[in-house]
Amino acid sequence: MSWAEYWNQETSLYVNERHRRVHYDLVTRDVLAHVPAADARVLDYGCGDTLTARRLAHACGHLFLYDAAPRVREHLLARYADQPNITVISPDALRALAPRSLDLIIVNSVVQYLSQAQLTALLDLARVTLAPGGRLLLGDIVPRRVGPGRDAIELIKFAAGNGFLLPALFGLVRSFFSPYRRIRERVGFLQFDEAEIVSLLSERGFLPHRQRHNIGHNAARMTFLAVAS
Repeated sequence: MSWAEYWNQETSLYVNERHRRVHYDLVTRDVLAHVPAADARVLDYGCGDTLTARRLAHACGHLFLYDAAPRVREHLLARYADQPNITVISPDALRALAPRSLDLIIVNSVVQYLSQAQLTALLDLARVTLAPGGRLLLGDIVPRRVGPGRDAIELIKFAAGNGFLLPALFGLVRSFFSPYRRIRERVGFLQFDEAEIVSLLSERGFLPHRQRHNIGHNAARMTFLAVAS
């Protein structure tokens, strides 16, 4: 099973519905701080089965939601059919986005599930579709030193502060035996140190800066804001 196949099915990523909801609430709150203007055209790349896209859409001019998993796109189409400034796009529609037509591209907790070639292609796409001065927001980048143990600690802290500690502990045990761990070991999990991701973004024509706080709950991971020059 590949990462693409894994995400195109029901997963145990969230230990219960409360975990899922507080996760999307926190991520959206953090992302909203980076929306450049009320009329901005925004792409959420690898958005997942987001519950809070309406909040993001209310803060910008138009929101494009893209996920590689067909099953996820079907859910998004049904959930946001009544939202006129949300468009759920397919891989073909993603590739057809007009040059310099976007003001912000959000890529949160996605990079680790890409190959190096896929990441390079994504950065090239961003460079073409972002307007001059447009922003690429790369969130939840996993440093090389950070492994599953640290991720578990960060989840436990998040769960303890949001009322789902016991389900989180059971979820960690369950995840040890889940396909997620086996795919991570077999397919790989893309990780970068700060200097590596800064160099990669600079080579692709961006002006990158690490942000003080990561998007979401995991303080051991990194977020970068890269401006198209």
